Amino acid sequence: MKETPQEYTKRILGYLRAQNPIAVQRSTPARIERLTQGVRRRRLMRRPAPGKWSVAEILAHLAETELVGGYRMRMILSANGTPIQAFDQNKWAEAGKYARRDPRQSLALFRGLRAANLALLRLLRPAQWQNYGMHAERGKESIAHIVGLYAGHDLNHLMQIERILKPGRKSARRA
Repeated sequence: MKETPQEYTKRILGYLRAQNPIAVQRSTPARIERLTQGVRRRRLMRRPAPGKWSVAEILAHLAETELVGGYRMRMILSANGTPIQAFDQNKWAEAGKYARRDPRQSLALFRGLRAANLALLRLLRPAQWQNYGMHAERGKESIAHIVGLYAGHDLNHLMQIERILKPGRKSARRA
């Protein structure tokens, strides 16, 4: 059963709870680095089940969605109320060959893009956090809302990575 855009938003924001979204975003690259440190590439490339993304695919996805988020925020800041196009993450994964991407390069790209986006956010005036775009599926989304979504998105994928690499799960560190 596919969730609606509204259900997706509620689920993703639910991961955040009372956490500071900027602090979550700031800590995510280092948390991923700790989780994947010492894990062989072959293990990172292995899917945990048919139709489920590997850690490498999750890392490629995080890098590309960080690119999208940065673009969206910059468009919103330059044209308040701008349309925000939706995308199909599975089609992007297929077209972008996520399953063949080097996980270390994806993490490096994610880290760099995240740093650039956090630097931009540090420069915003308080009123700019309320600038918004009109998402094609989810409606009005402010910069503040997008930042929360991306933090919840991080937490969602961190939990997936933890589950995939959980010790005892097909020799998580030795594969």
